[in-house]
Amino acid sequence: MAILQCVKIDSIQNRTARALGNLAMESESCRAIHSAGAVPLLVESLAACQDSQCLQSVVRTIRNLADSPQHRLALAQQGAVRPLAELLAAAPDPALTLALVRALLELSRGCSRACAEQLSLGGGLGPLVSLASHPKKAVREAAILILANLCAQGLVRPALGNAGGVEVLLGELQRRRGPSGAGPAPQQPLVRAVCLLCREAINRARLRDAGGLELLMGLLQDPRASAWHPRVVAALVGFLYDTGALGRLQALGLVPLLAGQLCGEAGDDEEEGREAASWDFPEEQMPERVEAGSFRSLRSWLISEGYAAGPGDTSPDWSPERCPLPPPPELAEQTSPDPGPALLRPPRALRTPGRSLAAPEELWGREGPALLLLSRFSQAPDPSGALVTGPALCGLLAYVTGAPGPPSPRALRILARLTCNPACLEAFVCSYGAALLRSWLVLGVAPDDWPTLRARPLSRHSQHRELGEMLLQNLTVQAESPFGVGALTHLLLSGSPEDRVACALTLPFICRKPSLWRRLLLDQGGLRVLLSALTRPAPHPLFLFFAADSLFCLQSLVSPTATPASPPAVPGDPEVPAPCLYEPLLGPAPTPAPDLHFLLDSGLRLPAQRAISSTASPFFRALLEGSFAEAQMDLVPLRGLSPSAAWPVLHHLHGCRGCGASLGPIPPPGKPLLGSEAEEALEAAGRFLLPGLEEELEEAVGHVHLGPQSGPESVCEVFRLGRPRLAAHCARWTLGPEQCPRKRALALLGLVEAAGKETGPLTEALLAVVMGGVLGGKGPSIDC
Repeated sequence: MAILQCVKIDSIQNRTARALGNLAMESESCRAIHSAGAVPLLVESLAACQDSQCLQSVVRTIRNLADSPQHRLALAQQGAVRPLAELLAAAPDPALTLALVRALLELSRGCSRACAEQLSLGGGLGPLVSLASHPKKAVREAAILILANLCAQGLVRPALGNAGGVEVLLGELQRRRGPSGAGPAPQQPLVRAVCLLCREAINRARLRDAGGLELLMGLLQDPRASAWHPRVVAALVGFLYDTGALGRLQALGLVPLLAGQLCGEAGDDEEEGREAASWDFPEEQMPERVEAGSFRSLRSWLISEGYAAGPGDTSPDWSPERCPLPPPPELAEQTSPDPGPALLRPPRALRTPGRSLAAPEELWGREGPALLLLSRFSQAPDPSGALVTGPALCGLLAYVTGAPGPPSPRALRILARLTCNPACLEAFVCSYGAALLRSWLVLGVAPDDWPTLRARPLSRHSQHRELGEMLLQNLTVQAESPFGVGALTHLLLSGSPEDRVACALTLPFICRKPSLWRRLLLDQGGLRVLLSALTRPAPHPLFLFFAADSLFCLQSLVSPTATPASPPAVPGDPEVPAPCLYEPLLGPAPTPAPDLHFLLDSGLRLPAQRAISSTASPFFRALLEGSFAEAQMDLVPLRGLSPSAAWPVLHHLHGCRGCGASLGPIPPPGKPLLGSEAEEALEAAGRFLLPGLEEELEEAVGHVHLGPQSGPESVCEVFRLGRPRLAAHCARWTLGPEQCPRKRALALLGLVEAAGKETGPLTEALLAVVMGGVLGGKGPSIDC
């Protein structure tokens, strides 16, 4: 230290500075050099020395002394940065230039306010921008990183932009993100710098003109840069009131990316200091007010009386009118840790003295920047093209239903604003947005829950349901207005095939006026359009779920007071066994004695009465009383009939109705019906012209396989039998009010798969059930 202070010969100064630089490479020696007060002497040497070698040694020593944040701050506070910037501005020789940029790079790490001020006052910004295109790679990269570090200080960013730093940093980041660029790690300081440059209006304009918006969108679209996505979104908030930039961002696809950010990862948690705030609104330095003795006495009284919690809650401007009152009991209940009521209400924020209860502050969480941008987009006259799309709605609904705490009120306002905008009605219809709102919020079935159910908490389902019903009511108001009626009519009659299907599906959700939905769905064929689309490729992943729910809602509109009827106690009801009239013929002493036996392929002989059997059907009348040989035979063969299938036939021929014989060939639930004895019995009933037996067997099949505990798989098995009355049974079970939405949709999915290309029976069955009609005479009377 003494040599530096006393001997001013350049060669001596050079050797001394070199020795100090070598010592500073060890942390303990570095601390000792700082404690000995060497920094002011080194700064003095920078100003006094003229030899390039000596200056390089001094600069190297200063660089080695900047080995920690505390030491870097001490060097900046003692004025070590400005002489380096002034030397750099003097265009020194290449060796000294390299030493200077290396030293400035070390000093600017975690750039402090003092470092940025001195570098700017020393005229170093312009030279650094010029050195960013230096032919030597070490100088070029060091200058670029210094500029990136300086962006952490808001006071220097406007000057940095004026010097051309915005274009330099953007160009370097674009180069590093190119095909031959570096990996994510070297890009991080540049991404941070570009995002910080978005905080001032003058730099935002430069960034927009230099292609920065496209670069930021590229970062958001890159999954490898997911850790930077929250920072980039926060940077884009700076363009909130730049209409041109917002239009460009929307065209580049920002809205779906923002919606995806709502439930994304938190990203890097690096916090910016107060110095990084926008320099468009610099903080005002207010002189501290001296507290008088009277105010100290007043503050003590306020604390003792409970008006203030501590000294920080009061100021000399305090007055009783501006003192916040205790919250009312109902508000206190809402903020209690009990997770029961009011989970979707706005979260309560801390208030400072002077703020009224009527204007609570909204909490700014990780999703705050994305929600603010989405809210800005939703305030456009027609935001449907950006926000009323599948990805955007899915992102908003996933955030509302999946947020760990109460969702931000801004998200709820966005949804309400969209559903109240008449310009968004067609988009909600064509994108299946209304059906998605009902499915996700009202029914609690998200896209990820179909067809496989995921475990999710149901603690807030009632609040979500209330929100969904409110949003659908908003859409109903739009749909039933003159504008909405015209828009829906145009979609259904003149829209594309996809739009016509979407309109027909959505109408039961948003139309409550009978004159409107009857005209569109029934008179103008909207219902048939929907039914005909069931077997075509699905235009939406949840299409069949939406369609099942839509048909159920339409059925409720057609028959609003209809309730599921109990099965009547008719002879064909298996629940009420009737006396068996065939059993007396089977005993050891049959009365009356049989005068006829039927011979099965298995060799089994079944007794019968010729007169009773011939009157049961035209087939047996011709067989037993006509000109056929069997009319003269006492042992009549029945070919192609198993004993189980023949049993209900013989019972029916002798007048049994509902004795339970029809249940014999019916397999238990879970067993296939195709190829079973039940199918054989049904075919035999048709072959022998026994329509009553067919109906009784179908009732038995419905009772066993379409009961209250049956599943969608049983519905498909019954439908595959290909019988119109059973198809009506299946349709009625599928659209029954006692089925949950998932079972209803799974049953419809199975019916569509079972129908294949033959869509007519399924379409007619669903149409008859929805309209309250009956197929084939007596309607189904199963208990489901």
